Amino acid sequence: MKIKLGTFNLFQFVEPPYSWYTKKERFSQEQWAEKTTWIKEQTIQMDCNIIGFQEVFSRDALETLVKELGFEYFETVDQAKLTKKTFTSTTVAIASKYPITKLQRVRVHIPSFEKHAFKGHYGLARVPIKATITLPNEQELVVYVSHLKSNRLNEFEYRFNETHTLEHKKKSVAKALKGTTATSLHQRLCEASSLFYNIKKVKEKPIVLLCDLNDKEFSLTIDALSNHKYHQEKSEEGFLLHDASYQYKEEILNPHPEQKEPIRKPTSYFLGKGHVLDYVFVSNHFDKANSDRMAEITNYKILDEHLHGNQNDLLFKSDHAQIVCEMTFI
Repeated sequence: MKIKLGTFNLFQFVEPPYSWYTKKERFSQEQWAEKTTWIKEQTIQMDCNIIGFQEVFSRDALETLVKELGFEYFETVDQAKLTKKTFTSTTVAIASKYPITKLQRVRVHIPSFEKHAFKGHYGLARVPIKATITLPNEQELVVYVSHLKSNRLNEFEYRFNETHTLEHKKKSVAKALKGTTATSLHQRLCEASSLFYNIKKVKEKPIVLLCDLNDKEFSLTIDALSNHKYHQEKSEEGFLLHDASYQYKEEILNPHPEQKEPIRKPTSYFLGKGHVLDYVFVSNHFDKANSDRMAEITNYKILDEHLHGNQNDLLFKSDHAQIVCEMTFI
């Protein structure tokens, strides 16, 4: 059996006559028709059984859209805040062609906020979804959907790579976390830690996390989300979650002798520079290094063609690429 899961940041999914954040930011009926038509076409191209959505303001409009495309089950766990006709917050959503048998909110892990000495409200920027889905083979799959705290435009950007150790990353970030130059990163680490501890409670079950992490590859946020040693230095346990992109390697037919490893595609661009912000993470049940795995990642696609066209057009599409992860059960 094969299933496909995807993550899709919709970019200001606000049905007119409503606006987002300010009264001036709204779609005309013609623009909304253009945007929803593109979203439908992109969703069809993704060809998924389960999709996690971010930047959902108009919940009912999205439910109608996905049900027209065969997603019988659709859920949110929060409501976008609306003042008069202007939305001031956003939510995440999940659509599934298989039954959602249990739905929960991921709640704040207070000890994580305290341990990080977070100054401010102990809350999650968008409440993550935790959904238990029954697959056609009767297997239960726990699917999380999240959208972590966004960076401020003037916030210092940390850039790490595969050679940087966890200790190096922690030391690099520690000074900034004590000041006011990395408040969004500070909250993101707390949010990722809240997800870590929630997922840890159900790690016996197969888990997939569909997310806009709002942080880059090799970031400390990924360690907070997945690495036991981030939370307990002397931990003997391995990683709680694995980046699904590393679980699949596309076969290259007739490779050039000097061809280098392909560079991971960005999922978003800012000021012309690409970043990987959107991810699919999986539990050990899907880790290729686990001899007892129940399924394998047999494809991992990034749909980014629209990001290389007219940049002024992205509001009527999305400013993020979409990710599709295929699993084949053994």
